[in-house]
Amino acid sequence: MSHQHYLPVRADWLAASAEPALEPALPIIDPHHHLWDRPGWRYLLDEFLADIREGGHDIRATVFIQARAMHRATGPEAMQPVGETEFANGIAAMSASGGYGKTQLCAGIVGFADLRLGDAVRPVLEAHIAAGGGRFRGIRHIATWDPDPVMLNPAYQPAEDMLDSPAFRAGFAHLGALGLSYDAWLYFHQIPRLVSLARAFPQVPIVLDHCGGILRIGRYARKGEEVFAQWSAHIRELATCPNVMVKLGGLGMRQPGFGFEARERAPNSMELAEAWRPWMETCIAAFGTARCMFESNFPVDKGGYAYGVGWNAMKRIAAGASAEEKADLFRRSAARFYRLPESV
Repeated sequence: MSHQHYLPVRADWLAASAEPALEPALPIIDPHHHLWDRPGWRYLLDEFLADIREGGHDIRATVFIQARAMHRATGPEAMQPVGETEFANGIAAMSASGGYGKTQLCAGIVGFADLRLGDAVRPVLEAHIAAGGGRFRGIRHIATWDPDPVMLNPAYQPAEDMLDSPAFRAGFAHLGALGLSYDAWLYFHQIPRLVSLARAFPQVPIVLDHCGGILRIGRYARKGEEVFAQWSAHIRELATCPNVMVKLGGLGMRQPGFGFEARERAPNSMELAEAWRPWMETCIAAFGTARCMFESNFPVDKGGYAYGVGWNAMKRIAAGASAEEKADLFRRSAARFYRLPESV
């Protein structure tokens, strides 16, 4: 149903802009990708590995992020999302066998539990931890809300004030008690609500997904400068919360409005870097490299650019960084946040 919300993937269009990997020996952890098998869109182990191989980058490990994949068909509704963790852990076990290359796919797993259940969410979280085989790291309960329905994924219908609600916060408290993190996917004008949540729960590690939900389509299409000013102020405020990190990516979706998908040729890494730089550099300046991590957001972003080209763009943006700063941006920040083993 909701994959119509995403940009279509066009293999020939992407292939026309293929390019060799820059700094191919730089170790990378990809901290944000999905796997699924939906009508008309299969993206599982083989498809993801093909993108990694074709890109030519040294992807050491990945983190699987909640995407409504393989929920259980039976049992209590609240427990059905545990099927996604079982699925991702199965992929991780296949990868850990060594039979599919050196990349440790799904080395960390982020699932879904309805935090609005309050205290009743505790057994769901415990079931995820048990199903994750030592790999389960946290929850993503999507909060994206906007009055313009064109911005919304029909699969998610959160209330505008979900992060502020007593029920959600009662459930959120259990993340801290169980040592779990929270992936925050919301839109830029909602960041102040995340600031409030982060300050209320300073012990819960939070990562802001996709540069903070930039919107430049629909009612925001002609308000680019206004959006940037408001977004950047919110980013700087959020950076004052020491328990928050940020993922740099997700800009191949429709909502940020870069429009590369409308061109005859897929973008190259120089074009992407030029377009993304003001947004990503603002995040890095506010949070510092130790609290920033580059991400692919594949296969969602695959409608906008090729996997290897995207990592090249991020390497171009980080070209002036020191070796230590690059290690943070491409590997160490992700490893710290998701508590990945040193072996990756």
